[in-house]
Amino acid sequence: MGSNEDLRILLVKEKMTITELAQLATEKSGKNYTVYGISQKLVRGSMKYDELKFLAEVLGYKINFEKISG
Repeated sequence: MGSNEDLRILLVKEKMTITELAQLATEKSGKNYTVYGISQKLVRGSMKYDELKFLAEVLGYKINFEKISG
């Protein structure tokens, strides 16, 4: 599963639309996030790590790396 799918899953878990995410992200960052911009990055798989991390934080999550044992 890719990071774009992970973000979509978080949106569903939080019962939030991309429109609501864009509005919250704009409010928190002062940068203009658009529905189109977020949607296109999800469709193309072109979202950068720092953007994904920020949007996850907007949704109330943090990205955590866990060492694979074995």
